[in-house]
Amino acid sequence: MNEEKYLSLKKGEQGAILSIFAYLCLSIIKLAVGYVANSNALKADGLNNTTDIISSIVVLIGLKLSQKPADMDHPYGHWKAETVASMVASFIMMVVGIEVLIEAFTTVLNGKEESPDPIAAVTGLVSAAAMFLVYRYNLNLAKKIDSQAVMAAAKDNLSDAMVSVGAALGIIGAQFHLPWLDPVTAVIVGILICYTAWKIFRDTSHNLTDGFDVKQISAFKETVQGIIGVKGIKDIKARSYGNNAVVDVVILVNSNLNIREAHDVATKVETALMNKHNVYDVNVHVEPN
Repeated sequence: MNEEKYLSLKKGEQGAILSIFAYLCLSIIKLAVGYVANSNALKADGLNNTTDIISSIVVLIGLKLSQKPADMDHPYGHWKAETVASMVASFIMMVVGIEVLIEAFTTVLNGKEESPDPIAAVTGLVSAAAMFLVYRYNLNLAKKIDSQAVMAAAKDNLSDAMVSVGAALGIIGAQFHLPWLDPVTAVIVGILICYTAWKIFRDTSHNLTDGFDVKQISAFKETVQGIIGVKGIKDIKARSYGNNAVVDVVILVNSNLNIREAHDVATKVETALMNKHNVYDVNVHVEPN
């Protein structure tokens, strides 16, 4: 099980590296065309991609650190390095999102007399198509290796593709004697960057403070209760180590069972949770009833 988890992290690096390469190329193109074509929306989209480069690098580092085995200082392993990396990435995204908003609002308030060059819209649409292909790759990879981190990266790719489409629409609209539509679109892009950063921060902070999905715990409980030999559940808790779920459960068994029989029931609980719910580790405490 541990070897499979580490292998999944290794494969997950492929998605992060692809995202870094794609974001690097697209950010350079968008920023260059944005300045030349006088498009605030495309420049904002380009800055959004620069944050994605940094975020993807941070996630890649987190994936690599998460693969380090347990040691004296980290007896439970380094799984949470990936989560910490995601939180750092959210801070970076928020700073850039606020910067985009400030520049866009300034342009809106001061007024914009010239419409951006149509080439900016073409650049946005082509970038959206490219990012959609990256999204499809990471989505398939995430499903194949069952990685929440890569799945989150795929969703971010899709979000970036939609942002590029939105920027292109704003630029196209500005061609119809509505130059203010371009900076207004940049404002929307900035808001989307900040919103994405907030969602990543919310999810990672919930994970780092040992928060866990209540519905998933209910599913664990239902599985344990269906195991022969388990008379009841006194307590069940779960927490996350990176993308790995760890479950602590106290089960009630018949008081007439000997130690070996009670141990066999506990083993069934461990096996069921690991096989059915892909739980990384299970700690079972047995109490007579």
